[in-house]
Amino acid sequence: MKPIKRVTHALGCRHILPLLAGALSATAAQAGPTLTYGEEGFVTIDYSVQMWSQSRGYTSSTDSGSTNDFYLRRNRITLAGQYSDYVGFYAQLEATSDSHEGQDNRGIYYRDAYITLDWSDAIRFIVGRFKNTFSRENLEACLEPLTLDRAEVLAYTPFGGTRDTGVAMWGNLFDAQVQYRFMIADGREGDEVVKDSPRLTARVHWSLLDPEYDYGYRGTYLGTRKILTLGVAYDRQNDVAYADWTNRRDSQDYKAWTADVFFEYPTSAGTVTASASYLDYSVGNAINGDPDPTLPVTSELEGGYAKLGYLMPDKVGIGRLQLYARYENLDYGISNGYYDNTWNGVGANYYINGQQLKVTFEYAKIKYDRQHPTVAALRDYDQATLALQLIF
Repeated sequence: MKPIKRVTHALGCRHILPLLAGALSATAAQAGPTLTYGEEGFVTIDYSVQMWSQSRGYTSSTDSGSTNDFYLRRNRITLAGQYSDYVGFYAQLEATSDSHEGQDNRGIYYRDAYITLDWSDAIRFIVGRFKNTFSRENLEACLEPLTLDRAEVLAYTPFGGTRDTGVAMWGNLFDAQVQYRFMIADGREGDEVVKDSPRLTARVHWSLLDPEYDYGYRGTYLGTRKILTLGVAYDRQNDVAYADWTNRRDSQDYKAWTADVFFEYPTSAGTVTASASYLDYSVGNAINGDPDPTLPVTSELEGGYAKLGYLMPDKVGIGRLQLYARYENLDYGISNGYYDNTWNGVGANYYINGQQLKVTFEYAKIKYDRQHPTVAALRDYDQATLALQLIF
């Protein structure tokens, strides 16, 4: 077995490229201090934080008054490295959304903790708790996005959310033009499920220009690569819920699929970035029957998004300016129709030092197809966010 010279893939919000031609090559978000261990082992430590100031057109579900909130959207310490040429590891400590909506002193927990095993570029394994491999936007690094953040709902699966615990096999084929993934994970667990079945997820993408060969993606490559990638994925777990909860009857399976496209092309006039995706989640319409009370409203959801960005070719002052727009449409499949909404947003990224130090501003209008008479969070509102990001 020939050793695979590489560094650990960060499946959370950052990732580091493999070793190429014996030299360490990193993404725009450079790694922090590195400690060596023995002949092959090392660990890299870094710290990342996103500080947000957000104004929103409602305070809570019961309060329609506007609110202004300062909080730490993300606040992380990451340990990533290699035990040997074949075995790597990654652990990420998080205190997410500290001070958001008055919730101070959030608890610290492990958002990610996993081991990587690399047999070859075509056969790799991930074991532990890590990003589920379904939607592209969930797999895009949240510290290297195009827009302020990924979708608040659409990118996350109903069960497992952004991460799940299990094992994944993945790899690159045909000079990394094609990438496949297959994941077996916990999915929905607990007393509510009909049977404790495993969650199965499969994803494949095809890169027509420069390859995207990491497990994680980026929302923008800042004009350093020419990308056109098409992706599809399927997600399934049997017997996750009863449509007739009272009588414990009518078992339903969870099924989901998605298709996505990502494009980025640098020119002398600037860099254009565009992406779009369609996602469909379903649990046999159980949510409109007599479901268990913990079944999420996103269990019957379909929708899509489109994003467009333009990175100016030259510096503006001390940094680079990137303008973007985002459109998102959500159809929840809930019979009362109160949840369906459309998101329209525009914003700008100002890169002082790439993704390591940047400022982002975004303004969004969220419009609901049907205004809820009492729940403020299900009525039209505006949202403006100013964000500062630092990665060390």
